[in-house]
Amino acid sequence: MPLSDDEQRILQEMEQSFYENDPMFADKVRSQTVYKHAGSWCKWAALGFVIGLVILVVEFSQSVILGFAGFLIMLLSAVTFERNLRRMGKAGMDDLMHSTKFKNFSNSVEEQRKRFQDRFKRDIP
Repeated sequence: MPLSDDEQRILQEMEQSFYENDPMFADKVRSQTVYKHAGSWCKWAALGFVIGLVILVVEFSQSVILGFAGFLIMLLSAVTFERNLRRMGKAGMDDLMHSTKFKNFSNSVEEQRKRFQDRFKRDIP
């Protein structure tokens, strides 16, 4: 059901007031999406997983308790990663894949791959 003209006018006034009263928060709300938030948590979870793995490998031979703590860090990081990946869903993954940062990264990987192939390509007569 579409909004009436009066409701649309009230909504626009509220939005304008919001932007005037707190412009920094308005910019943050405008730029922050659920996908970006969940993607950020996925990055932190991946970092936590690597840290837990390092703790597990380094400390397990010296102390089983510290090795188990590393395993728990890995487990919690994996659960956090999975939950945020589900929160993002397919639409969020597509949004992240089409972001400029990912495009720059994939272009850089593609360039390096081509350089590597060209370097080791043999001329076959």
